[in-house]
Amino acid sequence: MRKIPPGVGPRYPQVVVLFGATGDLAHRKLLPGLFHLVRTGFIPACRIVGVSLEDIDAEGFRAVARRALDQFGTRKAGEADAAAFADILDYVPLSGGPEVLKAAVARAEAALGGESRRLHYLSVPPNAALSAVRLLGEAGLVEGSRIVMEKPFGVDLESAVALNAKLHDVFDEKQIFRIDHFLGKEPAQNILAFRFANGLFEPIWNRNFIDHVQIDVPETLGLGKRAGFYESTGAYRDMVVTHLFQILAFMAMEAPTSLEPKPISEEKNKVFRSMTPLDPKDVVRGQYVGYRQEEGVDAESDVETFIALKCWIDNWRWAGVPFFLRTGKRLAEGQRIISIAFREPPKSMFPAGSGVGAQGPDHLTFDLADASKVSLSFYGKRPGPGMRLDKLSLQFAMHDTGLAGEVLEAYERLILDAMRGDHTLFTTAEGIERLWETSAPLLEAPPPVRLYQPGSWGPKSVHQLIAPHAWRLPFERAWRAPNPSGG
Repeated sequence: MRKIPPGVGPRYPQVVVLFGATGDLAHRKLLPGLFHLVRTGFIPACRIVGVSLEDIDAEGFRAVARRALDQFGTRKAGEADAAAFADILDYVPLSGGPEVLKAAVARAEAALGGESRRLHYLSVPPNAALSAVRLLGEAGLVEGSRIVMEKPFGVDLESAVALNAKLHDVFDEKQIFRIDHFLGKEPAQNILAFRFANGLFEPIWNRNFIDHVQIDVPETLGLGKRAGFYESTGAYRDMVVTHLFQILAFMAMEAPTSLEPKPISEEKNKVFRSMTPLDPKDVVRGQYVGYRQEEGVDAESDVETFIALKCWIDNWRWAGVPFFLRTGKRLAEGQRIISIAFREPPKSMFPAGSGVGAQGPDHLTFDLADASKVSLSFYGKRPGPGMRLDKLSLQFAMHDTGLAGEVLEAYERLILDAMRGDHTLFTTAEGIERLWETSAPLLEAPPPVRLYQPGSWGPKSVHQLIAPHAWRLPFERAWRAPNPSGG
């Protein structure tokens, strides 16, 4: 077993109560992630109590978990490791009620022996979250525990305030961890390191040097089996409030007084308070052709499967700098980038035809996929006589360090942080409510949805939205392939 650096994992053994234990997220991410954390020693000891609607027993749940490891585990499970993981699993059907759940948790704690902590993970639809919270309260499993909540956190300001109030009837805010798996990704955290550990970039990280910013997260995937969920949310509620705005806060925040949860949350919330209310005229909503024929979708649905918008942060650092956000289903590529466009020189002394300016401004680009990459583009002279300029780039990829195997998946990192009580990468009630407040004009008067073809980049009006600039995707050049030597 590998030696885990101090402070990375929780101090005490953990009892995880996993609601939605037979669902899609548990199958794809949570069970394989917990297996990896337990097997590699990130968690000193652990017991997992699965809870869901399915009327199965513990053996049935162990079979579910084994299928999850075989199908979705990125680190393949040997027989001995899989058997050891099965031994720490128990299961309670939701119909068993609070007493049965309380008894299962008591068995888990007794099996661990000594002092332990509880983590409740609610991998359930939003309309089932409060009933799970009430069940935990009735079972007496609130005190000394922590609870992880999945998005969305309400669908507007009124529902978010009501949800938070009902949560706070049972759990204190310090016990609640609202999860955004984008912030658990290594590249998202690398933004903090990039900005605040280097003297080179922070002095130019402001309106004097940056022209505009793009956060672009297109997806090639369709709905899958999420039609019911998507019909009640759409792309804006599903992705922008809970993911893209959170990434924007990391990119735009002031330097925190320390890299501790409270100072970082304070600076993120300052960004949200500085955001101006969204103007529906600065928003493009789209729906891919064929969406209304998907199973479970209203034949006259105007739910957006695509959203692009321009927003503003009205503070000293960012006044006048537009932030462009785009995401959607069934688009041309699956990418996750932040692209920062720098202001162009105020005057060019290069001759006409030299190529300067022909490929747009210099860009700093973060690739937010799991394989972290950063690129800085700039103009340089083409070798040979005369003054011809080409766009060049400096690139870094995590693969080049030889440490790519050390990267924890987003859910793994966030589960560990919740077990440790570290709120750094989680959202707060204040921040969520402020974002819904900012969203009110758009939600009250949304522009009509415009159709787009699957496999395209969305409705054509996205180009008018960003003009006179241009979207970074598709890229003008490909990322360089990883260096196989790791050097």
